[in-house]
Amino acid sequence: MSVPNQSGDDKGPGVKLVAMADVFTNNLKNSYGNLAKQHDKTKLVVPEDQKFIGFEAYKNAMDCLDPGDIVILTTPCAFRWVHYTYAIEKGLNVFMEKPLTPDGPSTQRMFELNKKAKARNLKVGVGLMCRHCEARQELFERIQNGEIGDINFMRAYRMAGPTGSAAAGPKPEGQSELMYQISKFHAFLWLSGGAVSDFLIHNIDESCWMKDAWPVEAKASGGRHYRGNNVDQNFDVYSIEYTFEDGTKLFVDGRTMPGCHSEFASYAHGSKGLAVISSRSHTPARCKIYSGHAPKKENVVWEFDRKEPNPYQLEWNHLVDAIRNDKPYNECDRGLMASIVTSMGRMAAHTGQVVTLDEMMKCEHDFAPGIEKLKLDSPSPLQPRKDGKYPIPMPGLVKEREYL
Repeated sequence: MSVPNQSGDDKGPGVKLVAMADVFTNNLKNSYGNLAKQHDKTKLVVPEDQKFIGFEAYKNAMDCLDPGDIVILTTPCAFRWVHYTYAIEKGLNVFMEKPLTPDGPSTQRMFELNKKAKARNLKVGVGLMCRHCEARQELFERIQNGEIGDINFMRAYRMAGPTGSAAAGPKPEGQSELMYQISKFHAFLWLSGGAVSDFLIHNIDESCWMKDAWPVEAKASGGRHYRGNNVDQNFDVYSIEYTFEDGTKLFVDGRTMPGCHSEFASYAHGSKGLAVISSRSHTPARCKIYSGHAPKKENVVWEFDRKEPNPYQLEWNHLVDAIRNDKPYNECDRGLMASIVTSMGRMAAHTGQVVTLDEMMKCEHDFAPGIEKLKLDSPSPLQPRKDGKYPIPMPGLVKEREYL
């Protein structure tokens, strides 16, 4: 993205898309077509020779930018540290999608990389857009001011039917193993951290925000049920108990099974009452505070009293404003903590062990060694077994890593 040094309204006039990169030609074509339907043509200045395909395409696209412009990193998170390295070398500001990492080694790399980004005063946004929600921001202040008392426990739910590519069938004939897995990235832990990392991270992050702390350990359970011909590495259900330093618990339930009760919400229970952090989706949050713990209308003591601006737009506005006005702005470390805490809960479920934050940080299981060297015809870091299925977590049997 090219960002001329000019101010303007919250849509960021002067911001132009000038280059794109992908490993799939159809994905790039469809992405450009969707953007063209939503935005003025003057904002899309992407000639055909600046639409790049391949594993080196990210470099080609960033080479079209000037220092101080913005690169948007939205690949599966396995590639995040590779792309972030080049963005820092080029002096580019960055917006990167969550999660930022799937494992301990890549998290350590990203923390080290972000020291370089800070030293260069690069502005970095992370796609945990709930942090930019005005309703949640006001709720956070009220919780910190003691309006629900001391937080006794928290709970969060993301229970729905099959989501994204988390449930994936066998690889089609004629498609390479690597390209198939990337096309179904939610299905494979090395690419995305799976369903836990890509979906539950929002509920986990917003709950930790309200607590104003990160949990120090996790224990969890989960399992695979009606698999049919699905070959992915995910469990169908996850139940995670996080513990904070002061002993407070956060309980997180995730499920991607059809025909079951659906819920998408986060709550904080305090000594004075109940706070609704989110109620049905990411936005609008419909934040409320109730006296006591029964969420009845007559017990409402506060609720956000105006239309909630879209946090997806706000996160972009805030990043562009920081760039144009040279404000301190780097969300990477916080995004890394949300990512590793989410991975800690996932690893606890996949191994059947209690996992501490320190253990997760130091876990040596690198899901994708050599990922920076991948090419279109490379073998995948994850290979199928002879039956065409992939290594899956085996809690209690494989305890030191999430799969063999």
